[in-house]
Amino acid sequence: MKPVAGRLFLLGIAVVVSLVFFLPSTPLFPAMPEWWKQHLPNKGITLGLDLQGGIHLVLEVEAERAIEIKLDRDVTTMTELFAEKKLQVESVKRTGPTEITVALSRPEAKEAVLTLTDDQFPMLSGRSSGDRTLVLALKPDEAERIKKAAISQALETVRNRVDQFGVAEPLIQQQGLRQIVVQLPGVKDPGRAKALIKNTALLEFKMLDEDHKVARELPSRVPAGKEEEVLKEFGPQIPPEDEILFERHVDKQTGRVMKTPYLIKKRAVLTGDVLTDARVAIGQFQEAYVSVTFDSTGAKLFERITAENVKKRMAIILDNTVYSAPVIQERIGGGRAQITGSFSTEEANDLAIILRAGALPAPVKIIQDLTVGPSLGRDSIEKGVRSTVIAGTLVVLFMVVYYRLSGAIADLALMLNLLCLIGALAGLNATLTLPGIAGIILTIGMGVDSNVLILERIREELRTGKPVRPAVDAGYDKAFLTIVDSHVTTLITGFALFLFGTGPIKGFAVTLCLGIAINLFTALVGTKVVYDLLNRRGRMERLSI
Repeated sequence: MKPVAGRLFLLGIAVVVSLVFFLPSTPLFPAMPEWWKQHLPNKGITLGLDLQGGIHLVLEVEAERAIEIKLDRDVTTMTELFAEKKLQVESVKRTGPTEITVALSRPEAKEAVLTLTDDQFPMLSGRSSGDRTLVLALKPDEAERIKKAAISQALETVRNRVDQFGVAEPLIQQQGLRQIVVQLPGVKDPGRAKALIKNTALLEFKMLDEDHKVARELPSRVPAGKEEEVLKEFGPQIPPEDEILFERHVDKQTGRVMKTPYLIKKRAVLTGDVLTDARVAIGQFQEAYVSVTFDSTGAKLFERITAENVKKRMAIILDNTVYSAPVIQERIGGGRAQITGSFSTEEANDLAIILRAGALPAPVKIIQDLTVGPSLGRDSIEKGVRSTVIAGTLVVLFMVVYYRLSGAIADLALMLNLLCLIGALAGLNATLTLPGIAGIILTIGMGVDSNVLILERIREELRTGKPVRPAVDAGYDKAFLTIVDSHVTTLITGFALFLFGTGPIKGFAVTLCLGIAINLFTALVGTKVVYDLLNRRGRMERLSI
């Protein structure tokens, strides 16, 4: 009796645990007492993108721009270094995707410049193209390293932004060499989510060039859409070290958008890589702004820059858009600054999320954009449930008609299999997708497959004249290896699909592997317990099979 009691206890535990984990996915869960919700599982099955709606994006990282951004920063560092060492250098410019050209005041300075760059910039190899010109080229292996690092950093940055955005069960993974797949189930505002993910978030602090005559001739404001006309009119007049950028203003009453052009020096005096925090705050006039905090290096730089530029204007720029251009009234210590602008609290919150999560190392472009509506998801769920019910009903009827009482026992194992499978999905917080429902339907067929092998073996033993109990034991013993072999080979295929598949393929693999593993338990343990109980109640003369 002990073996039977032990297996009955094991089956009871499996049923109870499955019901506890599956309960949060049912309409009954809100009516449960608070102690139940606090101490027992309260997360149900998570529906995938194709079932609850959302967005599917494929992003491509423009890795070559990461090299250009890196060289632009090297140009700034190089210029400051040459000035500090008092080398006779006229200018330092990036003249190609992977090249920096140094113009010398005197040919004699070439050796000193080469020595300094070899020491401070080992990733650059120098070659001369004239007595007073030195070309520094990025080494090919360093360029590849920057590209790979940019893609890895972009993946992590996108993941951080999505996590702070608050999407449940997102899928973010690399695809191919430079693509990133992003699936956000249940997102109600796809436009906001896409803007949050795609924005480069390159924060820069630049000084305005107010001494040039163009700065005085620029219009105070222009309507949105007229920026190209301003650039066409004043672009040829500005010096090569300057650029024209615009600040956006929105009239809260009319909603009209205006742009303010500024003449700004291209060289950034400070960038967002020295930020440690960014938070939304409310000003005295109830306007939202973003308060940023610098690290120790950034705080010292910001204090020095503000001390050197009192009464001058500094532009705070994000992705080539001016957010504010305040006048520096005095030296600013403490490592804090404010980004103000005509944006709502939600826009300020999105900006803070982007800054906290970090800037993308290179721009990304959306090459595939699919939005799945919730109505399509509901339709998929209804059809999936209908398919499962129809498939289950047909299998149950076939087994009862063909194998009679033994078929009904096999159907009992099938119901136990489905219950344990759904409980396992909920317990693992697995994401159920449409292919996952297909995996459940496939499990229904495989759930009785093992029992068919066992029942046919039992029939063979009964035909030889064996009593019922020895025939049942022999049927299970002889079918055991065949059942295990077929299940293990299918499990190997399921593991391969899970390891190398993406998105929906993984959903199918999860349900398939769980269903097969649970089927082994229900077929070899669940049904055998029923036969043992029937035999213990009284010696069975005949078996309905």
